[in-house]
Amino acid sequence: MAIVRSLCGECAVGCGIRAVTGEERRLHLEGDSAHPANGGLLCAKAKRLRDGCALDGRLLHPLVEGRRQGWERTIALLARRLAAVLLRHGPGSVALHVGGGMPTEDYYVANKLMKGFFGSAHIHAPWRGAIDRLHRAAFGEDVMPASFEDIGSAGLILMIGDALVTDHPVLFDRVQAMRAESGVRLVLVAPAGAGAGLDVDLHLPVAQKAIAPLLRGLLLHVHDADMGQADGRPPALAPPDFWQSLRPGHDIWSVARTCGLSPQGVRDFYDLWASQDRVLSLFSAEDAAISTAILNLHLVTGRIARPGAGPFALGRAANGMGAREVGCLADTLAAHRDFTPDSIVDAQRFWGARTMAQAPGLEGEALLQAIRDGAVRALISIGDDAGAMDWLAQARSGVTLSIRASTCADAAADGWTALLPAPVGIEQDGTMTALDRLVSRQRRLFDLPGEVRSGWWMLTRIAQAMGWGDAFHYERPADIYREHVRLTAYGNIGERVLNLKRHAPISNPAYAELTPWRWGEVPFDDGRFPTPDGRARLLPLQLSSDAAMD
Repeated sequence: MAIVRSLCGECAVGCGIRAVTGEERRLHLEGDSAHPANGGLLCAKAKRLRDGCALDGRLLHPLVEGRRQGWERTIALLARRLAAVLLRHGPGSVALHVGGGMPTEDYYVANKLMKGFFGSAHIHAPWRGAIDRLHRAAFGEDVMPASFEDIGSAGLILMIGDALVTDHPVLFDRVQAMRAESGVRLVLVAPAGAGAGLDVDLHLPVAQKAIAPLLRGLLLHVHDADMGQADGRPPALAPPDFWQSLRPGHDIWSVARTCGLSPQGVRDFYDLWASQDRVLSLFSAEDAAISTAILNLHLVTGRIARPGAGPFALGRAANGMGAREVGCLADTLAAHRDFTPDSIVDAQRFWGARTMAQAPGLEGEALLQAIRDGAVRALISIGDDAGAMDWLAQARSGVTLSIRASTCADAAADGWTALLPAPVGIEQDGTMTALDRLVSRQRRLFDLPGEVRSGWWMLTRIAQAMGWGDAFHYERPADIYREHVRLTAYGNIGERVLNLKRHAPISNPAYAELTPWRWGEVPFDDGRFPTPDGRARLLPLQLSSDAAMD
């Protein structure tokens, strides 16, 4: 029997677990009372971890063209075929799909291999939503400005939709506990019938497509009432004609008609929001129009970078934050850097890159079209992602070389060139970052069965077989973590909030015993943002479509 402190890994809250393991993969779970994300709470999602104990239906050995092969031959074959694709079709001929629940170390190696050695930024991450792009546009960097602790300091919590209840129940339990303890006001804006039975102070039954207009109307209301920030901080810069373009259709009476509410009901909500200095907004990261309106609202009123106040976007990927930290996305480079000439040179020098990607890559439908056009000839998929199966099937059928790391033996019937046995959550080992920048260790609860290997191991061995062993010399996750940490500090003299240099010298034992810690302290609390002039930017209004970004 062994006792291991690890992470649930089933959603982005990052709850700590205390696991008791036994022979024949027996597992007992309880919440880790010492973990700051959940303080011992666990929701029903944690039960899924026990599903990983069974080995029935697992992919336990590499398969090439449907036949079992050993790792050595599999790696050698894939390295040769990837090299042939790159030689014949060039750097942009390889694409990557990533699931949302892998350790940060896996994302780091995948991103480095793709952008620094394959020379490709074609990375499909269907779980990403819109918020990382909006954070960069508004703040100058993809930084979550709030934390779970702000729930205990807020005077008003604005909950958009009921995703908090259905997707992040532990977080909602914290909200309800603070309502009982401190009397924080809770306002729910969601379609009629959503959140039935919830204990809220006010529920505005607004259709999904009308939520963004309601929030834009609130933005205009606080502006016209001169309720903007008054703390001496430089105001956010607005796009040309921002306020003039906001006026049509966003007065209280027009908003009331759009939302199916009474004008007095709309005014009461607006006055309640404006009367609270400490407002925390909890909303889904999937909808670009709603996210835009909330970020603008908090920037205009200064309800950000102070205890109990700020916009808090709820993502659905368990470690989407970790993937964003290392830049494992199509339009970012690494360590919260964009594809600027200086950043490209720095990454190339730091990595010792052979063929460096020079521009953002393709994702989603645009990447599928590049596959259909023959511009992309090889596809690598790591991290199981149930929501992307249709996309993967289309992409796989259009390439000549398809490599998938999977936990499921059923994938053998899907026509992949090579299937590589990957770990389930309780077998993963590395770090993950929760929604609020809290980095925690996910420790392996059971030894890897059969010939299962971690994602970073597979990609490292492929890179070594392709002749890049000097740049891919990793033997353990701690090696990757140290390099990731150093890259966040490389050339970073205060321009970026993401700077993990305090962990640059971390030893293997210290990494093994790593306790949860949050990077960024209280972002933007000095009133400065990581933009050229130190000021935030209001986001252009999305008036024509409230759909989520692809």
